Amino acid sequence: MDELLPLVLQLTKPEQREGVLLELSKKRESFPDLAPILWHSVGTVAALLQEIVSIYPLLTPPTLTAHASNRVCNALALLQCVASHVETRQPFLNAQIPLYLYPFLNTQSKSRPFEYLRLTSLGVIGALVKVDDAEVISFLLSTEIIPLCLRIMETGSELSKTVATFIVQKILLEETGLNYVCATAERFYAVSTVLANMVQLLQVHPSVRLLKHIVRCYLRLADHSRAREALKNCLPSSLRDNTFGQHLQNDPTVQKWLSQLLATVGEGTPDGASTTSTADMTQSSFGDGPL
Repeated sequence: MDELLPLVLQLTKPEQREGVLLELSKKRESFPDLAPILWHSVGTVAALLQEIVSIYPLLTPPTLTAHASNRVCNALALLQCVASHVETRQPFLNAQIPLYLYPFLNTQSKSRPFEYLRLTSLGVIGALVKVDDAEVISFLLSTEIIPLCLRIMETGSELSKTVATFIVQKILLEETGLNYVCATAERFYAVSTVLANMVQLLQVHPSVRLLKHIVRCYLRLADHSRAREALKNCLPSSLRDNTFGQHLQNDPTVQKWLSQLLATVGEGTPDGASTTSTADMTQSSFGDGPL
């Protein structure tokens, strides 16, 4: 504590902040009380938010440098501590601080500074959803996090895709999240299309870690009656025909989930075997209106 308190106080001093951000982010695992001290110290959270908003002008046009990215990511790492801690998670949410990160998630530049920024921002959201909390899921749904995650799931690096898919998975595992995605054909189609595109890419660049989250998303979607009917026709054929068998030999958990998924949705019509579009099949399964 004698070492931590002076460091936290220095965050409010602009001329000392950059060095302290780096030191605290490196040592954050060593300080179990870091999150409540950050949250309750006067001006500290405001200083972290100042670091975040100061780089907004660098997002469009994309002029973010590696140095600026590293600095703001150190601030984000400290916010992730706050999001993870049982004492500060709810106040963090009540203050709607995750919204400050959404502009970072909405960037599309594939340069390393932007990729690092997106990944670290996803880490903060991922820390929130790790603990099963209906209020967290309700907040994320109300702030339209799913479209941001879907974009990253399609265009991000493998690691960013993995974290974004994990976030969508955790949202789906909450009943309100599953009902939200399956409330309309359009929402289900948006999610299922991205998942299917990812499966297709994994045939070229396999990743068991990413495939694990994708299969879990599909398995959870299959718990919903309308989604289950749609998946009978739009589940990727590569998940049915053992395309990934050799990659899953050492992961019994994914093998089990995949078997459960196939048992739940049945044989159906493998994608590509029907002249009806996936969108039309989805619409027919969901009908015209919301649940």
